[in-house]
Amino acid sequence: MPRGGWKWGLAIAALLGVASARSEEIPASGSDFGGAGLLEMRNARFREDGTLEVGGALRHQRRFWFVNFQALPFLETTFRLTERLDGTTGQGMTTDRAFDLKLRLVEESETWPAIAIGLQDFIGTGLYAGEYIVASKRWHGFDLTAGLGWGRLGTGGEWTSPLALGDSRFRTRPRDVGRGGSLQTGLFRGEDVSPFFGVEYSVPAIPTPWGALDGLRAKVEWSGDTLRDERGGYPARRAHLRGEVDSRVNYGLHWANEHIEAGIAWLHGTDFLFRLSFRLNPADPPAAPLPPAPPMPARAPAAPRDEAATAEAVFAALQEAGFLPLAYAEEGGTAELALAGGDYRALSQVASRVLRAVQPALPRDIEMLRLRWWQAGVEVAVLEIPRAALESVARHRAAPEEAWATARLLPATGAITPGAVENEGPFWSWQAGPRVNLALGDPSRTLRWQAGVALGGRIELGAGWALAGSLQQALLGNLEGGLPSDSRLPHVRSDYARYAREGGTALSTLYAERLWNAGPDLFARASAGYLEPMFAGFSSEILWRPQDKPYALGLDLNWVTQRAFDQKLGLRDYSVVTGHASLYAELPWWNLYGILRAGRYLAGDWGVTVELGRRFDSGIEVGGFATFTDVSAARFGEGSFDKGIYVRIPLDLFGRASWARGTALIRPVQRDGGQLLSVDNPLWEVTRDGRADALARGMAGFGR
Repeated sequence: MPRGGWKWGLAIAALLGVASARSEEIPASGSDFGGAGLLEMRNARFREDGTLEVGGALRHQRRFWFVNFQALPFLETTFRLTERLDGTTGQGMTTDRAFDLKLRLVEESETWPAIAIGLQDFIGTGLYAGEYIVASKRWHGFDLTAGLGWGRLGTGGEWTSPLALGDSRFRTRPRDVGRGGSLQTGLFRGEDVSPFFGVEYSVPAIPTPWGALDGLRAKVEWSGDTLRDERGGYPARRAHLRGEVDSRVNYGLHWANEHIEAGIAWLHGTDFLFRLSFRLNPADPPAAPLPPAPPMPARAPAAPRDEAATAEAVFAALQEAGFLPLAYAEEGGTAELALAGGDYRALSQVASRVLRAVQPALPRDIEMLRLRWWQAGVEVAVLEIPRAALESVARHRAAPEEAWATARLLPATGAITPGAVENEGPFWSWQAGPRVNLALGDPSRTLRWQAGVALGGRIELGAGWALAGSLQQALLGNLEGGLPSDSRLPHVRSDYARYAREGGTALSTLYAERLWNAGPDLFARASAGYLEPMFAGFSSEILWRPQDKPYALGLDLNWVTQRAFDQKLGLRDYSVVTGHASLYAELPWWNLYGILRAGRYLAGDWGVTVELGRRFDSGIEVGGFATFTDVSAARFGEGSFDKGIYVRIPLDLFGRASWARGTALIRPVQRDGGQLLSVDNPLWEVTRDGRADALARGMAGFGR
């Protein structure tokens, strides 16, 4: 340890044991590797629950790109993509992927520091793999941190591991720099460990001619990582001209506001680093204001009943409001309206906008509405709600919770009341817009992409039957330059670069399908044709989704043939039968949901896919998945098993009413094992917003 380092350690350790005066709570700041921390070392701080952060840190011969998600109040998750010097050739860059976890053990109190335990690069190549236990304590404007690191974070090696002293099995740490994606073994193993410590100081606001400059943090740390580079693998061979850092003292200055964080640092005595990240709270994201809802009209004057004339007026009003009217019936004091379409993703908001639209056309004495909500040709929800409840909420005389309390959700059956006035089809719709395809982790280029435009159309023929198709034209990008697949499995996905290269103008889909209600809350789908860009054939599915239960069960069975690379009408000679049994569940904690699938995948492999996600009140969803099959890691290839993370963002956050969601998927590397067929209308996605749970989450929509 350089002269004076032990004094720093003793001083900070002593301060951590001292009860601090009551100090202002200061939000956590980010480390260079993505999670909350000092510079290279993590601390025991966590972001606000749910915080989603994306960013990068750039330094000599390294670029770190990260996505950080505060998955639970006590659990931080980080996915990191590192571009670094290719140690094999000594020139050019290569890509390394890693996944980190940090878990809070103890919350900070007046007398106790916050304590956390963490795993760095525990899913990945292991190049940066290390474990740590760390404590942090605030003392006025200072945040003091001290910890103990193993693996990469313990390469300083000043101390002998207390675990190794207690058990000889912890003395040896496996050296496993693999193909990536595999779970690291030997956690907290190794004879040598290293202390690390540091301090973060919150600089008081600095007056400037443009106003006060607030949010500055000054950081200094003593790092437990002594490796300057990774040429030759970890642990690197230590010689005079390679491997070791010049200094273990790192300095930095960070600035942050509500959504942006920027920082500069001097690392290892040799490297200048710049860090920039953007973050949001998915529970309360920045959003453009939606246009105000139209006022609730007064009820029509009393008049003689004429159901046919009322139906005609109701249909016209619904079409004017952007809905597709399907049927209208009156039964006593109840008006039944079957409808589809619209620009609203919540059933509660559909109810509010429907009544606003049809209020002048409904007979004055109608007191109950029965809304039959259809999506993609199948009924997904039946909602009964008093007309007066919606009127009161719209006129700000009652809270949305009161409308929700009076609403009743019934099983979806698809049965229109006999004698109803029905809107004759067929109905058609179309949409056009940009399309972006991404591929991460190509060894020759970290990010490959293709941007283009897509045009799609759908014709509803009645009784759930439909014809649909879409075209795509590529315009820009480098996706076609990806390396040829070296997969030892059938190339069901890994030839994506060739599909991009030969399918510049592509027939993405062209199929016929039927969706229908096979029974109360029982849904069915059958699709045939060019189902997705890489496969054509037949797909069938059935889903039992009880509207008042937090779970659903599904089964799909598909026979498909691989499509030609030009994505026109040609087929290749590979075909497969694939299918899965699926369990969908809403979990009782933190708005979590889980999906478990088991069955056969496109490459003929058998296994299970586990998905876990979190849905916020804003409609944003963040989740991840992993698939484990009977294909070994060696046969699977780079990445070891299929996995990914995703973010789904409702497009109405951008200030325009829309039922659609945009999805960003990060799959560290695209291989062939564990791959699912992708169809346009999977039943769970079509029907999920028709459940009681979704109605409760969206109750605010009754007033919009």
